[in-house]
Amino acid sequence: MSTLTSSSPIVELRQYQLNPAATATYTKHTIQSSDLRKTLPLAFFGFPETGSIALNTAVHLYHYPGGTRQRKDERAALAKKDEWKQYLGGVKECMMEQKSEIFVEAGLVHEFEQVTGLEYWIKNDCSMNSGGESIVELRKYQLKLGYDTVPNFLKLYAQALPSKLNAAGTHPTTQLVTILVSDVGSLNTVFEVWKHGGKSSCGMEAMEQSRQASRGAKEWRTGIAEIAKLATSFDTSILKPTSFSPLQ
Repeated sequence: MSTLTSSSPIVELRQYQLNPAATATYTKHTIQSSDLRKTLPLAFFGFPETGSIALNTAVHLYHYPGGTRQRKDERAALAKKDEWKQYLGGVKECMMEQKSEIFVEAGLVHEFEQVTGLEYWIKNDCSMNSGGESIVELRKYQLKLGYDTVPNFLKLYAQALPSKLNAAGTHPTTQLVTILVSDVGSLNTVFEVWKHGGKSSCGMEAMEQSRQASRGAKEWRTGIAEIAKLATSFDTSILKPTSFSPLQ
C-alpha cells in the first residue's frame, strides 16, 4: 500500500510498446512535438538498444516534485491543448501497448554528492548537447515480498555504494543518476539509473570499463552478495536518449 500523500514527490516511468513498422513515424512526430511534452517535467526519453526492455519501446521518466496532484493537473492541462491533440492523433495508431508505473527516489539519492537525482537533469537540460554516444543504463532488481525487504536493500546498497562510486579505473563519464523504488505497479522493485559516455566517448565502452572497475571494489562485491539474497531477479537494459531528452 502506498504511503505517499498527493503532494509527495514522485517519478513516473512510462513505457509505450510500438508497432515496429510505425516506430519511425512515432519518433518523427514525437521529436517535432517535444517542446509540448517538455511542458511536463520530463527527465528522460529514449529507446532500448539491448536488454530486457523490448525493442521499439519508448521509455520516458518524469519527476513531479508536487506529487500525484501536480501530475494530474499538468497532464490535464496538456490534454486540452489543440497541438497535443493533433500530435496524439498522429501517433495513436503507432502504439500497441502503454504502461505507467509510479516510483519514488530513494532517500540515499540526496545523501551522496555524486548522485544527481532526476530533477537535476530537468533543471540542467542537456538536450542541446545531444548527438554523442552516451547511453542510459537501467538496472532492475525485483526483490522478495516483505515489508522489510526494500529498507534492508537500501541499507546494504548505501553501505556498499561509496566503494563502487570511487573504484579505481571507473570511466569519468559514468554517473549514478538515481535510485527508484516502486510505489504503484510491480511492488518491491528497485531501479538504478546510470549514464555512461558522452560526445567524445562511447557509452558502451565506458560502461564496460566502469563495470570492470567495480569488480575490484571489495565493499561493493560484499554488499552485492548480501543484496542477492533479497532479490528474485536482476536484469538490465541499455537505452539511447533521443535528441530532446534532458538526460543525455
